[in-house]
Amino acid sequence: MNASHDPEVTAGQRMREAGVAQAAIDTFVRQLADLRSGGSGQISEGDIEPVETLEDAGGLPNSDDPDLLDATVVIKLNGGLGTSMGMTGPKSLLPVKDGLSFLDITARQLHGQRERMGARLPLILMNSFATRDASLEAVRAVDPGVEGVPRDFLQNRVPKLRADDLEPVDWPANRDLEWAPPGHGDLYAAIQGDGLLARLINAGLRYAFVSNADNLGATLDRAILGWFAGSGAPFAMEVADRTAADRKGGHLARRPDGGLILREIAQTPEADLDSFQDISRHRYFNTNSLWLDLIAMQDLLTERDGELGLPMIVNRKTVDPTDPTSTPVIQLETAMGAAIGVIDGTTAIRVPRSRFLPVKTTNDLLALRSDAYELTAEATVALVRARLDSGRDAAPLVNLDPTHHKLLDDFEARFPAGPPSLVLADSLTINGDVTVGGNVAVHGEAVIDHEGPGPLRIDDGTVLGSVG
Repeated sequence: MNASHDPEVTAGQRMREAGVAQAAIDTFVRQLADLRSGGSGQISEGDIEPVETLEDAGGLPNSDDPDLLDATVVIKLNGGLGTSMGMTGPKSLLPVKDGLSFLDITARQLHGQRERMGARLPLILMNSFATRDASLEAVRAVDPGVEGVPRDFLQNRVPKLRADDLEPVDWPANRDLEWAPPGHGDLYAAIQGDGLLARLINAGLRYAFVSNADNLGATLDRAILGWFAGSGAPFAMEVADRTAADRKGGHLARRPDGGLILREIAQTPEADLDSFQDISRHRYFNTNSLWLDLIAMQDLLTERDGELGLPMIVNRKTVDPTDPTSTPVIQLETAMGAAIGVIDGTTAIRVPRSRFLPVKTTNDLLALRSDAYELTAEATVALVRARLDSGRDAAPLVNLDPTHHKLLDDFEARFPAGPPSLVLADSLTINGDVTVGGNVAVHGEAVIDHEGPGPLRIDDGTVLGSVG
């Protein structure tokens, strides 16, 4: 094939014309070359071993060193639009508790820690082009910012590739659909690409806590910060015990040489899927909350010409995700947690489930908005005492009908008075078109099956289920 028509050449040129950072271009071109030469990015069960034990965050002492906290920055991954729930704006602006959004609550948490510890604790968002304007307007209203530290940086974008010849796809009907996010592994290229990493270090910042904007359990923990700073590690991952609900989430493993590695389900050969989902074998899942030594990261990126060499993740989709008949494409991504397997001296720490409280679906949203959770004086979200006193130390399990409750507008319309009381609920399952009235309570396990005709309304004041 003529070099001018090589997919790597075409993709690199398109990315340069779009202003994509050179480190991101280099990463994508390397991955595309690997894909064309037969690479799959897959990690077989025979090449890894289970992780048996890890240090536990539960016994760590709090660090009261104000200088350590003052040298720390909080980075929130904020590129998502919540499209899986039918949203068109930044997901982080969705009201999730007491009328407050993810960004509102995060800003309150940091404001309290700044006051108590006298530390700067800047908040920086990793935005996408789609979330940037609205998110910056919102965060400026609730967070004063820190002088000399930018409020955000932009993640890069990569071309979608035609599945048949791996050339960048052309889609004149909507040019935006020709591009895809490169996964949160783009963090490293994005933070270095505009000089942000050097600016943070020059501002006296040494450590970064990175987490998803929609995970309200991922708060800046002074005990873990102190542990990480004392470890001397360049990178640490927070992991939690896997449950049946986490069978498809990325898990931690060991290479034969003893080093840690992260494996995602998209990187798992079909023959190994049972082993991947065996939560008794692979016990720890990645919460996507990470700790970085910024100076070590700068040294590594300089040494490797801006590219860490993260393993690729191959996703097969259609160019228009709403049209399954549109052109089949491949989207190449990386996971930021995969850095644990390509950097020497990385580590991981076991954290309680309370540090993993994401909102991915309206199921999660209903539980979080309910009285099973409270917003504390420190702006953390926690299970209420009455629930704990009843012997329920986990979130209620909610399963709503995807046809009628998956999209946010449909969900809001079917809970017009707000969520039912779930403080004494073990689980709530709704099948069918069901609207829930006001002052409804769920005790124990409740299942509502409705096949129609027409919608069903649960009357005000109804008690569903029974206390077990």
